[in-house]
Amino acid sequence: MKKILFALVATAAALAGTTAYAADLGDDAGSAYVGAGVLGSRYKFDVPNATSSSGNSGTKAGGKIYAGYNIDKTWAVEGGYTNFGKQDYNYTVNGAAGSVQSDAHSFYVAGKGTWPVNEQIAVFGKLGVARNHNSVSTTGIAAVSGDANKSALYASVGAEYAISKQVKVSLEYENYGKNNIDMGRKNGAITAGIRYNF
Repeated sequence: MKKILFALVATAAALAGTTAYAADLGDDAGSAYVGAGVLGSRYKFDVPNATSSSGNSGTKAGGKIYAGYNIDKTWAVEGGYTNFGKQDYNYTVNGAAGSVQSDAHSFYVAGKGTWPVNEQIAVFGKLGVARNHNSVSTTGIAAVSGDANKSALYASVGAEYAISKQVKVSLEYENYGKNNIDMGRKNGAITAGIRYNF
């Protein structure tokens, strides 16, 4: 994950050094954009009295695609799909083996506000709703209950850097809210993205 984030930042810096900047790199009213990103999210499996050689928590890499419409230079609406990936946890309790498998993804729609810092850098925030899905299957004592689907508040804060009028890279913290089954993916994710403005 760190290597992917470093590669995105290095690419943006290299392109920035060779790009002639326009006076106004903000998004035009009535324009649309599409983007993709890589993210890192936390996961945790709570199984009482379990032991495991792999540990019950960590970070998982995932992917995201999204699109938006700029109402004006400040406000936009955005929707996207995030795949948090699959994660397995194998454990033993008193010598008996068990496992948990989690497969999580989310759809979201949000309003977005963007405020420039200078010609190339802007900060933004998003607020909306996410439809979270967390499919969990278990063997052994790690039984789970609850609906795999849940709607929750979605919120994000971040910054973006304009490589050109059309191309921007971003880094943000996103909170998708809880899943109904609280095993596997945690609420937040750090996402590095790149988008193209039409």
